[in-house]
Amino acid sequence: MDIERARFNMVEQQIRTWDVLDQDILDLLFTVKREEFVPAAYRMLAFADLEIPLGDGEKMWTPRMEARVLQELALEMGEAVLEIGTGSGYFTALLASRGAEVTTVEINPRLVAEARVRLARSGIGGIEQKEGDGAQGFGSELYDAIVLTGSTPILPAALVAQLNPGGRVFAVVGDAPVMTARLVRWVGPESVTTTGLFETVIDPLKNAAQPARFRF
Repeated sequence: MDIERARFNMVEQQIRTWDVLDQDILDLLFTVKREEFVPAAYRMLAFADLEIPLGDGEKMWTPRMEARVLQELALEMGEAVLEIGTGSGYFTALLASRGAEVTTVEINPRLVAEARVRLARSGIGGIEQKEGDGAQGFGSELYDAIVLTGSTPILPAALVAQLNPGGRVFAVVGDAPVMTARLVRWVGPESVTTTGLFETVIDPLKNAAQPARFRF
């Protein structure tokens, strides 16, 4: 396979056509090598428009999802980012390559260990890895951006409470088959705005917050 041709086709045919037009982000996709974060068995599919299995029921986002979310976050140099769900470590690497200081949390010990190796090999700094459950908040630090890489039926208030002024949360909210990608932004004490970005369906975070369910 001509890897660079496949990467170029990914950017031009999948990502740019999904309204990802920030040239810095498009350039970054040529710099941070996605194939280095894909399990060896799926390396030939590193640039395909599909969710690549990571084992234990976990999956990578599609390339266009990764790029679109990175664009929507509009990160600035030095911002503090909390990522819930490290997965392969690829999106972590993209966040840090935008100049963010990233704290990434993963509940699966195997994925923590594998991502640590990949991230160390990449040489990308500004990343702090933690093993734990961040589905309903993590620690007491405040962040400029929080990203949930799995869906959640409802967005926990505890996560919104971890935003700095002007901070934002990206989350895919809802239950299959109806989920919406949302950007929730802090605009004042106990005040946020919510922007619906697009519809999609991704697997939920483990221990994701659940709404009260009516029972007969």
